[in-house]
Amino acid sequence: MQLTQNTPRLPLSRVWLTLGLIAAGLLQALALAWPFAGNSQGVALGWLQLLSLSFAAAWLDRSEQPREAFSRIWWFACAWLVGCLWWLFISMNTYGGMPALLAGAAVLALAASLACIYAAAAWVYCAIGVRQLGVLSKATAFGVLWMLAELVRGTLFTGLPWGAIGYAHVDGVLHPWASWVGVYGMSGMAAFVAMLLGAENGQSRTAWRNRLAGGLFVGAFATVGVTTLTSPASVTDSSSHAPLTVTLLQGNVQQDLKFGTGVAQALNDYRQGLLQSRADLVVIPETALPLLPQQLPAGYWQDLQQHFSHGQQAALIGMPLVAQVNAEAGSSAERARQFTNSVLALQPNTAGEPYRYDKHHLVPFGEFVPPMFQWFVRLMHIPMGDFSRGAVVQPSLTWKGERIAPNICFEDLFGEELAKSFADPDHAPTILVNVSNIAWFGDTVAIDQHLNISRMRAMELGRPMLRATNTGATAIIDAQGVVTHRLPSAVQGALHGQVQGVHGPATPYARWVSAWGLWPLVGLAFAVLACVAWLGSRAKHGKRYFGP
Repeated sequence: MQLTQNTPRLPLSRVWLTLGLIAAGLLQALALAWPFAGNSQGVALGWLQLLSLSFAAAWLDRSEQPREAFSRIWWFACAWLVGCLWWLFISMNTYGGMPALLAGAAVLALAASLACIYAAAAWVYCAIGVRQLGVLSKATAFGVLWMLAELVRGTLFTGLPWGAIGYAHVDGVLHPWASWVGVYGMSGMAAFVAMLLGAENGQSRTAWRNRLAGGLFVGAFATVGVTTLTSPASVTDSSSHAPLTVTLLQGNVQQDLKFGTGVAQALNDYRQGLLQSRADLVVIPETALPLLPQQLPAGYWQDLQQHFSHGQQAALIGMPLVAQVNAEAGSSAERARQFTNSVLALQPNTAGEPYRYDKHHLVPFGEFVPPMFQWFVRLMHIPMGDFSRGAVVQPSLTWKGERIAPNICFEDLFGEELAKSFADPDHAPTILVNVSNIAWFGDTVAIDQHLNISRMRAMELGRPMLRATNTGATAIIDAQGVVTHRLPSAVQGALHGQVQGVHGPATPYARWVSAWGLWPLVGLAFAVLACVAWLGSRAKHGKRYFGP
C-alpha cells in the first residue's frame, strides 16, 4: 500500500515535536524502574515503555527523509539514555571529584553518542522504503532494526546494554519469552508493538484490516508466551536437592569512606556477619574486604579461614586478589596488571588452592582505562582503576550438591556471556550469585534498574540469582525472576532465606546462545530487512503490493 502525497501531518511545530520526543524518551527511561510506586522500589512498567516508544515510532514513520528520521529518533534516544544513565554523574562528581559541569557534559556526551546508534537504525528504516508498505511490514522492520541497535550498543567497545527496553517487561505479558529469545529478542518484540501502535497507513479502507491483523498477531504471541512457553526451571523436579540456606550481607558502606576511614568499620562488620551466620552459604558484596588477604589486620584472615575450615558452612567473599598471570594470553599491558576484582570461597576440606572467581567483563574507566583516555581518568580520584580480567567461562563453586556461579557487578548485564557456562550440561550452574557495589551511584533508581537486570538473567537462564550488594538491592530471586526476599536499600543488614537450585535442562535461550552467541538474532534481523527492502523497492516502483 502506497502513501499518497497528501497524507495529513499532525499540526505541531518542530520545537514542540522535539520537546515531545524528549519527554517520551524520559518516560521510557522511567518505565524501566518507575520510582514513584510508593513501595520504595522501582517497578517495571511495560505498558509505559510501549506508549513512549510508540510516540517516537509514529513520528519516525511520518518522516519523509532519512535525515529527518535520524534527527527525530536521536532526540528521543538521547533523552531516554540520559534518563537511564544520569546517576553516572554522582560517581564522577560526588565520588570522583570531577567538576559538576564536566561530569554533566560527560554523561550527555555518552548518551548523545549512543543515541546515534538508534538514529542510524531510524535512517535505515526510512531509506529502505518501508513507508510504502503496510503496518505489519513497518512494525517488523522497526522491531528488528531496534533489536540490532540494542545489540550494537550491548557489544560495541565492550558494551553498555544498561537500559535496554526489554527490561521494562520483566513483569509484563512478554516475560515468558525471556527464556527463549532473551532481553534483545524481547526488545525487538516491544519495538514491533510500538510501531504497530504508531505506524501511519495511507489507505484508510485497509488500515483497519492491518491494525486488526497486527493486534491479533500480538495477542497470539502474548497468549502463547503466557500459556505455553513455561521456563524449564518452573517444571524441573528438584526435590532430591534440599534448599540451600543463605545469608547475604549488606554493609551499606558509603563510597567516599569505602577505601578510607570506613575500612576498619567495614572489616569489623563483615567479620561479625561472617562468623555469626549459621547458613549453608554466606555471601558478602564486591570488594567488601577492600584489601588483599596479606594486607588485612593480623589474625583477621586466619580467623575466617579457621571458622570455615570445618563445619557445614561456606562463604563467598568479594575482595581484590593478586592476578594469576597467564604469560601466553592477553597483551603485555594486560599481563602487567597485578590485581583482579575477585570472589574467594572459604569452605571445609579444601584441597589445594581455594576456589576463586576473577571478574571478566571489566567496567571502562572504573576497572580498566581505555586507550587514549588516561587524561579522563586523571580528572577523577577513583582507587584501583586498572585490573586484570579473568576468563569468560570459569568453574562453578561446588557446594552441598549445587554448582554456584558468581558474577561481579555489571557482569550480569551480559546474558550471552553467562550463558556460555551452560555449554556443558553436566557442569552448568544450578545457582547464580551476583556481588555488587553500586554505592558509586548513591541511593538512586540505578539500584532498582540493576535488580530488574538480575531478574532478567534468572528468567533467561532458568536459574535462581542471589544478590549480595553494598547498598542494594540485596535480594533472592527465584528461577522465574521473582524476588522472594529483599533488604531495603541504603541500610545495613543481613538477608536470611533459602534458595532452590535448578538441576534440570537449560532454557532454550541458554542452549542456543551457548552454542552460537547472539548471531542467530543478527542473522534473523538481516534476513527480515532484506525481505522488507525488496518489498519496499517493488512498492516504490509501482508494482502491486499484496503484503500487510
